[in-house]
Amino acid sequence: MTTADENSGSANGLLAEAHRLDAALYAAIAASSTPSLDGPMALISDAANLSKPWVASAALLSLFGGRRGRRAALYGIASITAASTVVNVAMKPLSKRRRPDRAAIGVIEERHVSMPSSTSFPSGHSASAFAFAIGVGHVMPAAGALLALPAAAVAYSRVHTGVHYPGDVLAGTLSGIVLAKLTCAALDRRRG
Repeated sequence: MTTADENSGSANGLLAEAHRLDAALYAAIAASSTPSLDGPMALISDAANLSKPWVASAALLSLFGGRRGRRAALYGIASITAASTVVNVAMKPLSKRRRPDRAAIGVIEERHVSMPSSTSFPSGHSASAFAFAIGVGHVMPAAGALLALPAAAVAYSRVHTGVHYPGDVLAGTLSGIVLAKLTCAALDRRRG
């Protein structure tokens, strides 16, 4: 039989190992020479601030997608709202994970974007990007699949530019997906 202290120590050991693996993957990406990606990844990361590409996509769906496009835009924006609220108001303050130290790791300066002042875990950009894609895809599956590509680019850009560990992005992605599915289910019930 294990004691509570042994279980706690085991959990802390697993978390420490996960963080070491996460930091090693971050360092490997930082050390990779990818000059043709550095500028574009910084542009993608900055462009996704305040969910600008998703709001623009929702506007296009509303204008040119007919009734179904308007419904897809509504589901996408509602999903972003839920994901952004939960991630930024509840999850980030609870985690208190510090942002990576780009200077100490040696992230190439051409990759840098403004370092956010919020905590690192989970990635809000990733959560919003995937929440929007899932929300839209709930109504228009082909559009959702297409939106998953820029969502993945945004998620990766957050690691490439040095503002998130890969684990932050993975957690943000999963959070966005789950919260979007819950939001879509709630909207469907309300419509039903």
